[in-house]
Amino acid sequence: MILHQNQHYKKLSQKWTARSRDLRNNLWHKHGETLGWLTENYRQLAAGSLSGLLLLASPHNPQLPPPSDLVKSAQEVRGIDKKATLISELSTVLPSAVRVLTDDEEKRIAEILSNTFGFRVAAELDSKKLNRSYGLIGLEQHLARFPGDNMAIHFDTTDEARNYYADGMAPGLGAWGYFARSKEEFKEKDKMREKYYLAVQTFLVPDYNQRVAEYRDFFKYRKMLAVNPENGKAMVVVIGDAGPAAWTGKHLGGSPEVMRYLERVDGAARGPVLYFFIDDPNDTIPLGPIETGSVIASNN
Repeated sequence: MILHQNQHYKKLSQKWTARSRDLRNNLWHKHGETLGWLTENYRQLAAGSLSGLLLLASPHNPQLPPPSDLVKSAQEVRGIDKKATLISELSTVLPSAVRVLTDDEEKRIAEILSNTFGFRVAAELDSKKLNRSYGLIGLEQHLARFPGDNMAIHFDTTDEARNYYADGMAPGLGAWGYFARSKEEFKEKDKMREKYYLAVQTFLVPDYNQRVAEYRDFFKYRKMLAVNPENGKAMVVVIGDAGPAAWTGKHLGGSPEVMRYLERVDGAARGPVLYFFIDDPNDTIPLGPIETGSVIASNN
């Protein structure tokens, strides 16, 4: 009996040891560049943080950088650490192949994202969920924001035009039509919604055809958190369109601005993203890039 128990515990120990090794190898395989950089620069980062504290103690030394720069550097170091932590935590839950997540996987990932970003994130909201919350993303074009909108007037700055003009404008409207009824009624909120939008497969929700009006109202401009699990970059976005078609092999689409920030590309090299609902009934979380642990986003 004792021998049998010892053999059982030995097999269990071997199993967990192998599991730990596989997780560690998988993490380094996916994120070796990031983890390698952190390992190589750990001492330098730590020394920099200590030096920052010493410098802050002597803010009037004219040869030293201003305290605001030191604080910013410390924040950047913390940001790198939080991204690495997020990547590591997600890698222990996400499957090696891109597929529909199980309910348990979605709950665990929602917990990780909620804790990381400081607001509630969920795969299901108001008893509604999409056909999936993890999939391959493809590039979408810009959408017409109001009648008469075109590529010549779509951008606020020459830099925006230089970066995103070539992506072009979709020949048709988004799933919800124009973002504003006229140029005169076009507001900042409308601009942000078109700039940071996802196209998701609302039509593949199992009972969509039986509840079209209900789902239409729920999904329209619904806020979501889009996360690239391989680099930790995240964005607060809205559902601005329906698609792509199932035959494309893609599971969702992103505006040019979303794709650029998340560092995702279209075509054969396209990669996966997580996309979960944000519970924001009072509309307090702004759209755009978001850093870990903060609900303050940048619209650059």
